[in-house]
Amino acid sequence: MVCAPLAVAVAVLLGLVSATAASAQKISVSAQNCDGPCPVTGADSSGASIGDLAKQRFNQAITNRVLGTVLLGVNEQVNCNDCVSAFGSAGSFSAGVHGRKNLTANLSLLAGIAYTQYSEGGYHVTSAPIGAFALRYDFTDWGSSRPFFDIGTILSPYQKVRYTRSYVTSLGAVSLDGRTTSEDYGVYGRAGWISRLSPRDEAAASVEVWQLWQRVKGYADPAAAFNPFDASIAGGTDRTTLVKVGGQWTHLFGSNVEANINGGFVQSFATHSGIVATVTGDGTVVPTIGNQSWFEYGGRLGFRITKGWVADLFVNGTAGPQPVGNTIHGGVGLRISY
Repeated sequence: MVCAPLAVAVAVLLGLVSATAASAQKISVSAQNCDGPCPVTGADSSGASIGDLAKQRFNQAITNRVLGTVLLGVNEQVNCNDCVSAFGSAGSFSAGVHGRKNLTANLSLLAGIAYTQYSEGGYHVTSAPIGAFALRYDFTDWGSSRPFFDIGTILSPYQKVRYTRSYVTSLGAVSLDGRTTSEDYGVYGRAGWISRLSPRDEAAASVEVWQLWQRVKGYADPAAAFNPFDASIAGGTDRTTLVKVGGQWTHLFGSNVEANINGGFVQSFATHSGIVATVTGDGTVVPTIGNQSWFEYGGRLGFRITKGWVADLFVNGTAGPQPVGNTIHGGVGLRISY
């Protein structure tokens, strides 16, 4: 038998539990059924996608420079005869011609031109001419161990490019390809030391300083059935300064096979993204790119077909964290020395 006060207390407790459960059910229902259309969430994700665009553009500038250094003989020895090389590569499609001309016993001209297409991490450069030229002063009269200096530029005045912007909303994912054009320019200076270790071996170490500019024309998100946080990207210029410390070695095996390996550590400084985006739900978004570091590598195997004619296999790439990441570009060439 339960006394009256205890019965009352039990009844009150059961009533509170029932009321709490009913309240929780009401809250749950309210969360799923808005008063009118539920608002679409995802503005933060859309804003973050602008930062991804900045990373794509940084990678584009670095890849453009890596491809341009092939035109400046990055896979060849520092001191050699006059030569011209026609080449084609994959990984990034590229085809062109480059070479060198000894103007005096100490001064050489290095130059080249190519057409290329490449993509990485969401962006696609669908058409890009690249030109490069440099002057090299080699103190040949100092003997087999001596300094050398380069000064030069890489130019890509018109590139067709497509950038991918992806973000997530409460109603699903959104992916958009913005199309525009860009221009890439770079200037550099290089100071190094070359040693002819033997008639078959040449080694060199150097420090390079680069200044890169990348101008991207303004564009807006393309028309899409679902893009609640659309964006408009103003025209702007990306900039970065690079310092590279590296070395290379060239060796002749027998009388018909020559090999080159090269590489170095690269550090960026004073990197600036030129993106100023107006995003629905986020207002103006200006992303930043911090200083980056990565490794660059390259190599070549040359097979002497006959006197003055060499068939080359070469590879170049980067290794490191995003936004540069791990990339590889390989190709073949036919070089004529005279």
